[in-house]
Amino acid sequence: MLPDETRTLMTKKPKKRRIVGGVDTHADTHHAAVVLMNGRRLADAEFPATAAGYTELLAWLRSFGRLHAIGVEGTGSYGAALARHLRGQDLRVIEVNRPDRRQRRAKGKSDPLDAYAAAEAVLAGRASAVPKAGDGIVESIRALHLVRTGAIKARTACVNEMKALVVTAPAELREQLPARSAVKLADVCARLRPTGDLADPAQGVKAALRRLAMRYRSLTVEIIDADAQLAVLVKQARPDLLAVRGVGVETAAQLLSTCGDNPDRLNSEAAFASLCGVSPVPASSGKTNRHRLNRGGDRQANRALYMIAITRMGHDANTRAYVARRTADGLSTKEIIRCLKRYIARELYKVLTSPATRENDLPAAA
Repeated sequence: MLPDETRTLMTKKPKKRRIVGGVDTHADTHHAAVVLMNGRRLADAEFPATAAGYTELLAWLRSFGRLHAIGVEGTGSYGAALARHLRGQDLRVIEVNRPDRRQRRAKGKSDPLDAYAAAEAVLAGRASAVPKAGDGIVESIRALHLVRTGAIKARTACVNEMKALVVTAPAELREQLPARSAVKLADVCARLRPTGDLADPAQGVKAALRRLAMRYRSLTVEIIDADAQLAVLVKQARPDLLAVRGVGVETAAQLLSTCGDNPDRLNSEAAFASLCGVSPVPASSGKTNRHRLNRGGDRQANRALYMIAITRMGHDANTRAYVARRTADGLSTKEIIRCLKRYIARELYKVLTSPATRENDLPAAA
């Protein structure tokens, strides 16, 4: 039930005025607030984070007037479902970052204050980013790529644990397991059979190594399956992206996940470069005129651009000639890679924001 004073405002205020909404999102509830275009705060209320709650929240907002825009916190996490619901109603949804610590120290922290802050950030123009749509094939790619990344990390941890156990294993067992590649080590450990009491360290370590080897194999199968599914989806979504030199399925999946289902929200290639953390940052002083690496943006997208740059430096003649020329100019390897990533971002932006090309329409490989 809504508070009596909120009901009074809803019945007394005209419906033709323009308003801005703000939502502070949480796992179980969302707190919404309404602000007039002149900055006056009207009301706030809490709603459940369910489909019915989203409908009730939108009806409550509309009861105060015509919605100019809605600022939503956490559109990539707790607010993702709400943002999709609002976009489905043809509303302008703006992604709002949480208030900075300085503002929270000065004004305090509560759900109503955060909801009002979200609306005021939109009204003042401090928040203007369009959130990812999350309602198409790229959302499926993002989910599968997330699982694949987790499996890669888990498999790496598994290999590290196997190697650490081998180092500290009893001498007679350690001599049977010399330094090997991860695949060979997992194969050897999978064939170990503890034959005695597990209280014996040698038998206990054998049992542990065998379990880790089974885990390694299971994660490898999971990664292979995820790669196969991602390859099908990426080819279906953007086969022209895979035609770019140095771009594989994994890097393409990451770049698509970074842009989302609505890459048109990136209004310039400079915005895409900034999103990927490859926009040059001035670092000049006195007689020194240079730019440094950008440490912001989506670091996983930055890593994808890095992998493309490294691949081209090793296998592309034009890139190798560029590296040689820039090295002669006095640039360091890090600075050259920064420049390459910026050029690659410009090239990929044109592909990612162009109309999707069907695989049959691509030119045949030379």
